[in-house]
Amino acid sequence: MRITCVGGGPAGLYFAVLAKLADPHHRVTVLERNPAGVTYGWGVVFWDDLLDDLFRYDPVSARRIWDAAYKWDEYEVRCTGKDVTHLPGYGFSLGRHRLLDILGERAAELGVDVRYSTESAGRPVLPPADLVVACDGAGSRLRDQAAEHFGAEIETGRNKYIWLGTPHVFRTFTFGFERTHAGWIWYHAYPFSRDASTFIVECTPETWAALEFDRLDAAAGCARLESIFAAHLDGRPLIDHRATSGGTGWMSFRRITNRRWDHGVVALLGDAAHTTHFAIGSGTKLAMQDAMALADALAAGSAAGEDLAAVLERYEHRRRSALLPLQRAALASSTWFERMPSYADLPAKQFSYALSNRRGDYPLWRYVLHVTTQTAVTRAMLRGALSARRRHRARRRLHERSTYG
Repeated sequence: MRITCVGGGPAGLYFAVLAKLADPHHRVTVLERNPAGVTYGWGVVFWDDLLDDLFRYDPVSARRIWDAAYKWDEYEVRCTGKDVTHLPGYGFSLGRHRLLDILGERAAELGVDVRYSTESAGRPVLPPADLVVACDGAGSRLRDQAAEHFGAEIETGRNKYIWLGTPHVFRTFTFGFERTHAGWIWYHAYPFSRDASTFIVECTPETWAALEFDRLDAAAGCARLESIFAAHLDGRPLIDHRATSGGTGWMSFRRITNRRWDHGVVALLGDAAHTTHFAIGSGTKLAMQDAMALADALAAGSAAGEDLAAVLERYEHRRRSALLPLQRAALASSTWFERMPSYADLPAKQFSYALSNRRGDYPLWRYVLHVTTQTAVTRAMLRGALSARRRHRARRRLHERSTYG
């Protein structure tokens, strides 16, 4: 089977890996519009559920991702005028560039043809293919070529946000809220290597305009943010990739859904098919799980002698069902941040609990646990218990066998 993946992000590269593992005779090509080694974005976050899946599907790339991942063990909440509080939970993060390197190397080992700088006149040049996977992001050009058929719907969020990086390495995943003369502004930050962190800044459009970010270029905008968040950055700078081009990375989040996910031999994957708000940190996870589901559907369809239409229908049905709870959580999370100023006067523990509870109502015992784990001793006990769980799951994964042999 001839398979072309349009987009060399995690979704496209990982599906290419799985397709070759399922059948080495597949002729798989990945087309990436950027030059080799060029990517935008900083770090990505993920949790045990994705690692469990990665080890089941391809232990080789999974082990490399695990070895390269930065491990953090709680959430820290900082807010002007309040004590620092903490939320339980651990996770993993990895530089996007490093993740793409790992997946690209694995794809090349398996015989995938990965091509870079593949666009001509703003459009990918596609080789003949039996299956074309559109994994070219939220602004998918391949999807837009059949926009009426796919029926993409785009809802634009109210808040403004910008995705930055910094050489300041945060100790753990951190939310920081600062009150300015123009209103509240905040960040979501996490380390993804020994020398860098992701730093996502968000605020209401009123605060954004009052702080003049609508007038400042990337360099001036970063300088203003460095001043606002000086107490959090330890004198280190903020970096906007767009500074060299004179632009700025500020945007409003776009929630994308599609009426259909396939059109003839074309299937949508990852952000081209759906987006979920960055506040729940699931974009990379969902894209790679899309790749797993499409690979499963393709393998099952091949074994049963099904045509491609049946294969793509099975893939879409499985992923739509899996996405529903996360899409609801993402909408609830983004709505909470749009209303964040209304929570700002809560006492520290209540404020951080409201932040943790933004996806839905927790039972009362969760609040009791939250309050009792704000001391150093109880926090250490909880971190110890979670660390033991993380080690147990890691040991278990290392003994799992790959779905694809």
